Amino acid sequence: MGYADAGRRRAQRAPREPSGHQLRLFLALAEELHFGRAARRMLLTQPALSQQIRALEDRLGVDLLQRSSRRVELTPAGHALVPEARALLMALDHLQGVAATVARVARGHLRLGAIGGEAAMPYTIAILSELATRHPGVTVEIRTVDFVEQIDLLTGGGIDAAFLRPPLPPFLRSLHLAAEPRIACLPANDPLVNQAPLTLADLADHLVVDVPPEAPREWWDHWTINPRPDGTPVRFGPQVGNIEAMLLAVARGQGITFLPAAARHLYPRPGIAYVDVTDLPMSTAALAWLPHRRDYPALTALLQAARSVLARSS
Repeated sequence: MGYADAGRRRAQRAPREPSGHQLRLFLALAEELHFGRAARRMLLTQPALSQQIRALEDRLGVDLLQRSSRRVELTPAGHALVPEARALLMALDHLQGVAATVARVARGHLRLGAIGGEAAMPYTIAILSELATRHPGVTVEIRTVDFVEQIDLLTGGGIDAAFLRPPLPPFLRSLHLAAEPRIACLPANDPLVNQAPLTLADLADHLVVDVPPEAPREWWDHWTINPRPDGTPVRFGPQVGNIEAMLLAVARGQGITFLPAAARHLYPRPGIAYVDVTDLPMSTAALAWLPHRRDYPALTALLQAARSVLARSS
């Protein structure tokens, strides 16, 4: 049976109300346009996600996606449903939040961003574990964000909070989580690798991998030490949008970059080497959110869990 036949069959049925879970899965798939990535993001198997999406289409009586062996696209009905699904889920979250306030138990759904390997850092794992213990009614969805999305998704409402690496825009609120040294990431065949530890002056002639112009410039200037302590501007190389593309550019000899010391364990890659630089400033990690969201019960529960973890570790 083809999709047209399936669509006609659905149109003959009386639509039923979709579940909130199905709508969340649909929105994740609408953003990713890839069943595998959406399934991983929502902590499901790909067949389970596909089954839920088909069930949603059956309930609504329309085809939401055009599937092929190579790509996934939204149908006109799918495009129309996206803003309506977001609005409905926000209303459901608000309703759950009000009920939770009355019951003094936090409930709701948290959409969290994490740049680079922040989702795998010990403080992130500890905070989410504390949240699950204190408030089992709060569900969590974690999304890896790139250099541009880290701020855009927060301001656009695509995520509720994010585990990021400062500096951050002043309009965000943040909670300091940890600090660690910064290191340089060089091509493995660079002669300076064997001369470590280095100084910033040793790296003065090296191109530095750049980020897209839509990414926060102040943030990237901080990470690249631009200008250098002697006032010399950094010479930038190719632009990349995320950590993996950045590491590939370094491995290909197109530039160097600077990363938190945890990168040694998070991103071991052929063709690159991590080197200590004695005069690099420390790197800090933070949990960031928009101030107007602080009264959302699920976000309040997350911040309480974070503060509890930090108090125990201090």
